[in-house]
Amino acid sequence: MEPTGGDIPVYGAPSPYVRVAHFFEGTVTVWELVKSGGWMMLPIILSSIAAMAIVAERLWTLRASRVAPEHLLGQVWVWIKDKQLNKEKLKELRANSPLGEVLAAGLANSKHGREIMKECIEEAAARVIHELERYINALGTIAAMAPLLGLLGTVLGMIDIFSAFMGTGMGTNAAVLAGGISKALITTAAGLMVGIPAVFFHRFLQRRIDELVVGMEQEAIKLVEVVQGDRDVDLSEGKKA
Repeated sequence: MEPTGGDIPVYGAPSPYVRVAHFFEGTVTVWELVKSGGWMMLPIILSSIAAMAIVAERLWTLRASRVAPEHLLGQVWVWIKDKQLNKEKLKELRANSPLGEVLAAGLANSKHGREIMKECIEEAAARVIHELERYINALGTIAAMAPLLGLLGTVLGMIDIFSAFMGTGMGTNAAVLAGGISKALITTAAGLMVGIPAVFFHRFLQRRIDELVVGMEQEAIKLVEVVQGDRDVDLSEGKKA
């Protein structure tokens, strides 16, 4: 039957199935890339696992609802007005959250004057901030180290390539040399793939810590002002969202 209208047969064109087969035939698996990268891929992979674990743990730990719960200061103010603030309440407050630990330190020493109360709050805040910054330095180290590990792997790979050429006495084959260089560059790419997200989350988490610390500082200042009677502060609503 002859083609009619706009139906123009194209003879010799590969079918879609053939094109898909050719695509997968040339695809390199992740495991093959890892093996091609050599032994330097191992510390890079371990660094990526450690970075992911740190990021997941810190994102969960540094939630605002956990560090500085809403209305916590308002609840403390209710206890103060109703004269319900005792050792049990302070213990409960201290175990509530990092902000509660800071406020409890100040309240426990509020009878010793404004300066002593502030000093106790600052000491408690230093402990809390240290806890909030846990693993952040490790994440920063991974962010700086991963690209360097990748670069080291590439340099070692290049040394192996040129040593092999010199040892065999062969002339420089462009195809073989290009293939060797591409394998050597795998570690650099892997190091950057770990380092770039690590840098981003390091800055992101550090910024979140700074915001939480500023919020806790403001709440602590309000508490000092109202307990020491220096000024009238409305604590009934507690911390705003």
